[in-house]
Amino acid sequence: MNKRTIITGISAMFLLWSCGAGHGHTSDHDHDAHGHETEIHSHEADPHGEHGEEAGAGHSDEIVIPEDKAAAIGIMTETVTPGSFREVIHTSGEILPAAGDEAAVVATTDGTVSFAENYTEGAAVSAGQELFSIQSSNLQDGNRIEKARIAYLAAKDEYERASKLTGSRIVSQKEFASIKENYENARLAYEALKPSKSGSGVAVSAPFKGFIKSLAVKQGDYVTTGTPVAVICQNSHLVLEADLSQRHYARRHSITAANFITSGSDRAYSTSELGGKLLSVGRSQNEGEYYMPVSFSIRNTDDLVPGSFAEIWLLCAEREGVISVPQSAITEEQGVNFVYLKLDSQCYRKQEVSLGASDGQRTEVLDGLEPGDNVVVRGAYNVKLASASNAIPAHTHNH
Repeated sequence: MNKRTIITGISAMFLLWSCGAGHGHTSDHDHDAHGHETEIHSHEADPHGEHGEEAGAGHSDEIVIPEDKAAAIGIMTETVTPGSFREVIHTSGEILPAAGDEAAVVATTDGTVSFAENYTEGAAVSAGQELFSIQSSNLQDGNRIEKARIAYLAAKDEYERASKLTGSRIVSQKEFASIKENYENARLAYEALKPSKSGSGVAVSAPFKGFIKSLAVKQGDYVTTGTPVAVICQNSHLVLEADLSQRHYARRHSITAANFITSGSDRAYSTSELGGKLLSVGRSQNEGEYYMPVSFSIRNTDDLVPGSFAEIWLLCAEREGVISVPQSAITEEQGVNFVYLKLDSQCYRKQEVSLGASDGQRTEVLDGLEPGDNVVVRGAYNVKLASASNAIPAHTHNH
């Protein structure tokens, strides 16, 4: 009886061990299968890498900016399309007043200067507006305008009297011609001395509408006839004068336009946009200089100032099939240039690029971009700031 009990107990223990071993094998198999399914899911979720960890690293430079935030900070993009690009000559130059756009105002008589108003340089003036009054009453010769007025009235009276007597031949034709000549000379002399508003001096007026570029006299200064007292400038047109070095002189015939940036400003201008035209290309250089002037006539804007220096890109022959981006699309970090690509509605990525020539508005991209890429052309700096805190290593734009 005891022997049967022992055999029964041993059999039960064997059965329990067999069940436990079978269950443990099944659990391990299920765990392996689950792990295999997870790995397949990871592969499917990231078609760009073999492992989930590698996939996360591949997207570590992505930046997420919601659409509403991107619109608020003014992010704009441009699709990369190869197009025409002009070869350039990078140089410098100056903005000058155009000939005929400024005029010197001179004294029309001798005397002391009295300002009509409290004028300063830069003040706007109208055509014919009185600028100065030249007083001569305190001089030895007396008040010239009063003397001219008296001479004019006397000549006028004599002329009118002689006109009535020519019919009766009391005054001969020869004598009448002389009287008429004296009258005309007196009239012209008096009218040339235009009375000032106060009537006590000779008015000096602005020749056209513009502004006072410079003042050459002070209140009370003594001037003689022909002395420059001011310069009035219209500034409706300007001249962009670029310095062309000798090594580029052979390319002078291919120059057609220019882009430029003035000192103290980041805004790029184009002579084409300003109605510009090429005026001349210098054929000789001054002694001791190594540049020849290239001059463009341009329409003035409110922020272009004559006398300011400019960084200039002279535009030459065109090349086709060139990838280029606006200057505003390019950022720089430690000497390396980058642009930002828009991947989808809210995903961006930093892209290193190699740059070529620049025409002042756009820059040639030699490597790093392909046709069809969507490049941030406005707001790139804001995307750069967002990349410092908004990179998400595990994110992918493939949903």
